[in-house]
Amino acid sequence: MTTGPGGALLVVGDVVTDVVARHRGPLAAGTDTAASIRRLPGGAGANVACWAAYEGCGDVRLLGRVGADAADWHGRELTDRGVRALLAVDPAAPTGTVICLVDTGDSAERTFLTDSGASLRLGPDDWSDALLDGVARLHLSGYLLFSEPGRALVSVALASAGARGVPVSLDPASAGFLAVLGVDRFLALVGEVDVLLPSRAEAYLLTGLPDPADAAAELSRHVPVVVAKQGAEGALVARSGAVSARVPAVRASPLDSTGAGDAFTGAFLAALLRGAELEEAATAGCGAGAKAVGRVGGRPPTGADRG
Repeated sequence: MTTGPGGALLVVGDVVTDVVARHRGPLAAGTDTAASIRRLPGGAGANVACWAAYEGCGDVRLLGRVGADAADWHGRELTDRGVRALLAVDPAAPTGTVICLVDTGDSAERTFLTDSGASLRLGPDDWSDALLDGVARLHLSGYLLFSEPGRALVSVALASAGARGVPVSLDPASAGFLAVLGVDRFLALVGEVDVLLPSRAEAYLLTGLPDPADAAAELSRHVPVVVAKQGAEGALVARSGAVSARVPAVRASPLDSTGAGDAFTGAFLAALLRGAELEEAATAGCGAGAKAVGRVGGRPPTGADRG
């Protein structure tokens, strides 16, 4: 499956402020743990949009909701990375904040403490069918499914995209929140999605199958195409109940794994929009994921600091 060359990518999802705390070794309960701490722009939806632009998608748009406290900053950060920011400014809720605890050991594994803030209030009132003008693919962040307004927005956006024949992809986003939502509910909500991009943990949660290939294959009985991200083991592409491609990872020296899955998704979507086949697009995704883990935070470089 390809998405023909040309046309814009519209991403709908979360925009948050990441507070990234990189520490070595276990956290010391009840006392201090030394860490390097940075405030960075983040959010799965925003990260995907930025990586898609970085990987060559010429027209990337992001619909999100932020608080007045950080609206200008987030707008500038998105624009600097080539994304057209379509940000609703919430009059009551602050911008979401995620504390990212990153172990600076070999895996650079991270743990999130999430206050979604204004992102939870992104809803159908923020949607307009005109948002799809010139759009060749719609991508939805799974974080939308974890609030009532977000679920309503997903329903409206899927109906609008279906009426226009615009294909839709979705990244489940969070195994922790997904467990609370429930598997049956999730699968019912994504019935009209054509590409699902779960992590290994999310695929396992959605199927109960411990083997990643079995889980990807089973999910592809519910969604036409499943691209299951496997971290350091690459990615699996599954269609019609069977794995059709195994894509190796690109070797990397991990610094911070925050946003690696978002980088994969953004590069994958950019490749699809250039007309790539699924395996080629997944290969591009693995390359971007390797770039992402070598940086602190979930975003690619800006035009000023590429290299």
